[in-house]
Parts: sequence; C-alpha cells; structure tokens
Amino acid sequence: MPRIGMNPSRGKKSDYTPARVTVAVLTYVPNSLGYFENRLEVTKTCLQSIIKNTTAPYDLMVFDNASRPELVDYLRQLKDDGAIDFLMLSQQNIGKIGALQLMFRAAPGEVIAYCDDDVFYLPGWLERNLEVIDTFPNVGVVSGMYIKSHMKEGVASTLKFAQSKGVQCQKGNLVDPALEQHYMDQMGRTPEKYKEETAGLEDVLITYKGIQVWASAGHYQFVAKKAAILEALPKTWSSNLMGQMRDLDVAIDKLGLLRVCTTPPTLRLLGNQIDEAAAKVIAQYGVAVEAAKDKPKTATAGLKARFYRLPLVRKVAYAIYERMFRIINAG
Repeated sequence: MPRIGMNPSRGKKSDYTPARVTVAVLTYVPNSLGYFENRLEVTKTCLQSIIKNTTAPYDLMVFDNASRPELVDYLRQLKDDGAIDFLMLSQQNIGKIGALQLMFRAAPGEVIAYCDDDVFYLPGWLERNLEVIDTFPNVGVVSGMYIKSHMKEGVASTLKFAQSKGVQCQKGNLVDPALEQHYMDQMGRTPEKYKEETAGLEDVLITYKGIQVWASAGHYQFVAKKAAILEALPKTWSSNLMGQMRDLDVAIDKLGLLRVCTTPPTLRLLGNQIDEAAAKVIAQYGVAVEAAKDKPKTATAGLKARFYRLPLVRKVAYAIYERMFRIINAG
C-alpha cells in the first residue's frame, strides 16, 4: 500500500536547545535481596537530590542497567513528569563502562555531571563544580567529596600543577576527621581498614585564584568536559560488569588533566541503605526518605556475628556468592 500524505515534521525545527550540562546518572537495582535490599530507596533519594538541589540549567539523563520493575516504573514516571529529559533502559546489564560509553556519547551537553545512584547532592553543588572547571586550567574531572585513598594514583598531573607559579599548596593530614568518619560509615570501612587504605598518603590542598580544591577525584561522581572524558574513556567494549574505572582515572591523569575535589563537600555518600540519622539530615534538604528498618537483635546474634567473621567461613561464603552471582547474571 503506498504511503499516504507527508510526515508532518518535514521542514520543521526542534525548539529544544541542549543545556550546557548533562547530569548523567547510572541506575542499577536488580532485586531486593542482600546488598540491594534497601537500594531502591537510595536510588530514589539520589535522583530527588538532583531534582531538588540543582538550580543551574541542566538536562537529566538516566541510564538504567536492567533494574527491577519497581525502579523502571519510577524512572518512567519521572520522565512523564518532565524531571528526566533522556531515559535509556537496557534490557540487560551491560556493565558500568559499557553504560558510560553509551551515556557519554549520547549526552548533548558540553559538560557531563556523572554520578552512581548512591550519592546525595547538596544545594549549589553544580555551580561550585562549574566554578572549578571554569577557573582552573586543564581540568579533567571535579568530584564533590574528597576521599583520601584516591591519592594513590592518577594525581601526577595535579601535583605538578600544584607546584606552578601562582598556586598555593598545603600538604599533610589536613582532612576533617568528621569527613573521614562519614566515608567509613557509608562505605562500610572499619577504622583499621581505613588506616590500611590510607597508609603513607597525605592530603594536598590547592588554592588557585582564590578557589580551594583537594588533589585527586573519584569515579563514583564527577563533573567533566565531555570532550575530555570521551578522550579518556576506553574505546573498546568490555564484558566486565565492574572494573576499568581506575583505568579511567589514570587515563585522565596521563592526558595531563587535573583531577580535583571541591571543598567543602558538595555531596554526601548514601551507601546501600539510609539509616535514621542519615534520613534526618536528608530531610533538612527537603527530601523525604524512608529509613531502612533495623532488624531485631536476638540473644544469638553476637555469637553468629563472630562465627561469620571467621576467615574460613568468609572464604567459603565469598566463593558461594561469586558462583551464585555468575549463575544469576548468566546471559
């Protein structure tokens, strides 16, 4: 049957103009078990922090890596409400690097503000990050919260810049202990583990044209010029669900670009669940969140905890977990 009529869009132009910044979020909540038991609420809180606390112009792009129906329905509702500008739904988990390759190439903005779905943005976060990008030369990425262990690698170009004329540099144990405690609490680190991670590292505080930043940045969240991040991003497809993010950090550094963090922090970490204390803090920023419920303690809880911490028990448990993970995620 021949075509009837002409496409009504022929000859017309779009009213859409890309914002300078594409805020990009990668979501992944495949189920409600174990690690992901309370993760849906975390992801919702992350997205609400963007919607509530971002005042600079932006387009919101979300890539979902094959999540449970409840999250997909929530994302579709946000798109229908006009909160999400671009929604990409993957039928299967293509891995983090794979998702970033698709997102970053599709992002219409000249600046990409990326985050995993477990951060909470504070008011003014985007303006502060853009101020750093627009002031410092050769910026690769800017993160919103300093984590000392990120000083291990990928900072050579930043440390070289710190010695430049017109730049002030302080070195030593400078980070606020409360910030370190927040990291440990949200990332499940014991003081002993954190001490091991940061052994031999020192904080480097850089001041340039009146703006202060920490040396180093994260890959869980960053703001970067699109051209720079695409140049550093791996060019080949990877079948790994995780990994290669540290390679991205090093690639940015090898390009001679800076990796820095804002100070004070422009975000909070959420971890994989939100407790009552965190929920109260978040509520102060106008985001209502349902805190994870504490499980009742029994008389045998302490004995079980000690048993589960035995090296042999943990080794066997991790082996079983790894096997089950491969079965669940088999193509």
